[in-house]
Amino acid sequence: MFSPASVGLSAVGLCPLMSAKAISEQTGKEFLYKYICTSAAVQNRFRYANVTAETDFERLAREHPWLLTERLVVKPDQLIKRRGKLGLVGVNLDLNGVREWLKPRLMKETTVGKAKGVLKNFLIEPFVAHKQEEEFYVCIYATREGDYVLFHHEGGVDVGDVDAKAKKLLIRVDEKISEESVKKELLTHVPNDKKPVLASFIVGLFNLYEDLFFTYLEINPLVVTKDGVYVLDMAAKIDATADYICKAKWGDVEFPPPFGREAYPEEAYIADLDAKSGASLKLTLLNPRGRIWTMVAGGGASVVYSDTICDLGGVDELANYGEYSGAPSEQQTYDYAKTILSLMTREKHRDGKVLIIGGSIANFTNVAATFKGIVRAIRDYQVPLKEHEVTIFVRRGGPNYQEGLRVMGEVGKTTGIPIHVFGTETHMTAIVGMALGHRPIPNLPPVAAHTANFLLNSSGSCRDVVPAHCAVLLHHRVPPALWTKATSLFSKHTKAIVWGMQTRAVQGMMDFDYVCSRDEPSVAAMVYPFTGDHKQKFYWGHKEILVPVYKNMSDAMKKHPDVDVLISFASLRSAFDSTMETMQYPQIRTIAIIAEGIPEAHTRKIIKAADAKGVTIIGPATVGGIKPGCFKIGNTGGMLDNILASKLYRPGSVAYVSRSGGMSNELNNIISRTTDGVFEGVAIGGDRYPGSVFTDHVLRYQDTPGVKMIVVLGEIGGTEEYKICEAIKKGRITKPVVCWCIGTCATMFSSEVQFGHAGACANQASETAVAKNSALKEAGAFVPKSFDELGDIISSVYDDLVAKGVIQPAEEMPPPTVPMDYSWARELGLIRKPASFMTSICDERGQELIYAGMPITEVFKSEIGLGGTLGLLWFQRRLPRYACQFIEMCLMVTADHGPAVSGAHNTIVCARAGKDLISSLTSGLLTIGDRFGGALDAAAKQFSKAFDSGMLPMEFVNKMKKDGKLIMGIGHRVKSINNPDMRVQILKDFVKQHFPSTQLLDYALDVEKITTSKKPNLILNVDGFIGVAFVDLLRTCGGFTRDEADEFVEIGALNGIFVLGRSMGFIGHYLDQKRLKQGLYRHPWDDISYVLPEHMSM
Repeated sequence: MFSPASVGLSAVGLCPLMSAKAISEQTGKEFLYKYICTSAAVQNRFRYANVTAETDFERLAREHPWLLTERLVVKPDQLIKRRGKLGLVGVNLDLNGVREWLKPRLMKETTVGKAKGVLKNFLIEPFVAHKQEEEFYVCIYATREGDYVLFHHEGGVDVGDVDAKAKKLLIRVDEKISEESVKKELLTHVPNDKKPVLASFIVGLFNLYEDLFFTYLEINPLVVTKDGVYVLDMAAKIDATADYICKAKWGDVEFPPPFGREAYPEEAYIADLDAKSGASLKLTLLNPRGRIWTMVAGGGASVVYSDTICDLGGVDELANYGEYSGAPSEQQTYDYAKTILSLMTREKHRDGKVLIIGGSIANFTNVAATFKGIVRAIRDYQVPLKEHEVTIFVRRGGPNYQEGLRVMGEVGKTTGIPIHVFGTETHMTAIVGMALGHRPIPNLPPVAAHTANFLLNSSGSCRDVVPAHCAVLLHHRVPPALWTKATSLFSKHTKAIVWGMQTRAVQGMMDFDYVCSRDEPSVAAMVYPFTGDHKQKFYWGHKEILVPVYKNMSDAMKKHPDVDVLISFASLRSAFDSTMETMQYPQIRTIAIIAEGIPEAHTRKIIKAADAKGVTIIGPATVGGIKPGCFKIGNTGGMLDNILASKLYRPGSVAYVSRSGGMSNELNNIISRTTDGVFEGVAIGGDRYPGSVFTDHVLRYQDTPGVKMIVVLGEIGGTEEYKICEAIKKGRITKPVVCWCIGTCATMFSSEVQFGHAGACANQASETAVAKNSALKEAGAFVPKSFDELGDIISSVYDDLVAKGVIQPAEEMPPPTVPMDYSWARELGLIRKPASFMTSICDERGQELIYAGMPITEVFKSEIGLGGTLGLLWFQRRLPRYACQFIEMCLMVTADHGPAVSGAHNTIVCARAGKDLISSLTSGLLTIGDRFGGALDAAAKQFSKAFDSGMLPMEFVNKMKKDGKLIMGIGHRVKSINNPDMRVQILKDFVKQHFPSTQLLDYALDVEKITTSKKPNLILNVDGFIGVAFVDLLRTCGGFTRDEADEFVEIGALNGIFVLGRSMGFIGHYLDQKRLKQGLYRHPWDDISYVLPEHMSM
């Protein structure tokens, strides 16, 4: 049990929880004053003032008049524990006294424990005069089984070891606190007159703690006088993952950094990227002047790399801690990488710098895709990287990692930056020793070109071959009435339901089933509430099969009674409800919860329900688990190349349990290289309260005959590893256990560091990785000196078991061949296929929409308007400003010409017939042609042809008359030379003023002079004007060749102007008719001439 006095703010420089984040005292008190419900009189509500270096004290006094009338207390509000003992509390001062007290402290550096930091944020509150016996201590903190309330009747600065002194009351999950239990269990040493007030306050405090998802809340001292209750000092943490539940009450909470570490804008930038992404992006700056920088994929792997750097003496030069995982996009990886490269190239180091781009073997992240973002960043920063003498070391594995490593190696050659690249053949942390000069850099042969090498089985299909020792792996189904957790979770006959439309994960499971020579797929059905019942197509080897998808869980359970495993890909918001629903069905014995970020309070309720029903929970925040030759959960084990390389298609003799999903895949690799392979592996998840714990699985492995040795990858935080120690000492575990706890670097940092897993946090010395490794070794486990040596220890223990005859390695049997998916083969560049069609105007595939090569952000930044956007999409050019304006003017003047024209008339008739907008608009657009609105192209072609052939205007008019053809763009029903069309006049004025040349327009105006001399309404109408003016624009704006300009006219681009413009008017008529609620249109009889057929009238 940890000491609650150390939970609030660790004194040994360890990390805070990822989900449980410390809040300022001011924020905590604000929550308390706003939302506590108690009959106790809580005094001094909202009476506090914040002081920083920018504070104007005169304005502060106006905003808080009580500062001038009361005695005051002032203290820093920066997550500093034991401020009173450090002399950091000013007591019983007036406002001037506060200002004097702040002078030697505000913006001054001070040391708290190992941490050095600047005091920059202070809190002023009213001074409360009271007696020592009126001081009490109260604390509430979360554990797996429930929430403990600690109370001591002697609070204050000298409270001492409250864990030993205080009375404790455990409120188990889903239980309620009562004033009676508080009085009975906690208030035995409190004077009778204060018991009712304290009992009411503590109950109200606990309910507040639950409602606002606190994980820790400490008040010391809590003062109770005849006037009421005073909250003097307070420390608190809230579960940040509950933001979606508590947002209305929390508001925008600021989480201050631990004292001694500045809040850098780059950290905030990455945190913002993380919040907007489904991936995980973390960055903590430790020493911006350091020479060792990391860019690590995976939460567990990021801790391992930091451990190794510190173990090799690099703690003082380690510049940052962070991770990227969860399949970030190329753009997200680029943004993350450029942030780190920008930081590391600001100050030079006399010894140069190293960048370690590391990671475990990915389960589902396309390594090549993420590396593209890193490569872009390296290219962008190649000059400063060379100036700062940066050497880069890369080690990675996972889907398409060979291509990723090839690209990374290539960028090193082209930029001249030293980049050393390694794959899964190299131990994960070996590059750290190389980077720090502790081991030589080997010259490795080139890695395989692509993933496909693993999938081309030259020995042919062995579909019917089953390894001999796989047949004994029976799955013992437990009768629901007994409701005890099973020793064996999975077998070759296990059937699962997958919650969520995760088709890639399901296909991966089926491919695994196939190479394991299962008789039928492990996925019986899927549940997806957001669609109706249907069938989803998947591959089973070479043939296609259909898997049912159900809208309701109950339907899936009824139709598949043989299913006993549920794999939940539900989001963090829906995972709790869907998991609780799943446990209503006794047939389900194992649930894997993949989602990360489920509030801890919800997870604890899941655990309680699962324990009551005998259900094994794997997760949350996990990739799952795998039983080679039998069953795998979702994306566990990665893609087929890793399944085959790590021999996960058949069982070995080694079982492992890990917190980290990424590191579980690394264990698959290490174990396959040093032993006969994995028997079973489970990643229990990185949250503080995983659904099942290390000992749950280690004891299962102990009781499983096929398991001959056990590997445990523990980590900093929690006490579960000590249960393994006890089991070894008591003889409950007799099989060899190889164990290593990651996070040994934590004790070396001077300030708290947020590690990648929510549970990776030590609340007392016994929870550090160093302490646990020592205890495990003392208990008899095999513990390496570092993660670097983990593979060697596993190999040594395995070889010893083989020598003793405990393990008899089986003959290796090749697995059947699984065809590669078309999409993945294309991703790897193994195949090519002609595209169904081509496009050159728009690309929506990347991080940002692109119009003809111009990012959408640049479109808006450049203010090119609708005309410029049309220029990009229609003409694939960025047109001059005057051209953009002309296009917009054309759209404006062609937008509408009244309801009488055929297009508008058709639109109105359709609208009044009750048709929808699209149908009505289409009806109007279909009337556009040579007779209505479609004269732009025809006019442009006729006038261009005549002008280009050298024909005089009179010759052109005479020829058209002789041929019996109309001159398109000439003539108007209403307008004439005496009643000019103002639309044409507006356009003419603009064109004459801005166009470089108007040769064709001038030619058309000369034709107009001839035609109007014969009849005044034979004017150059708006269609004709736009047609000829557009030809002048295309030919003279400088953006097109003559052939290109003519081609745009030929393919009908100009009619598009009228169609686009008039669509606005047609939509207007549609909306107008709907707004006026006009009924069905029927044409009047008196406007129709009814005549008999011609032969009858004669």
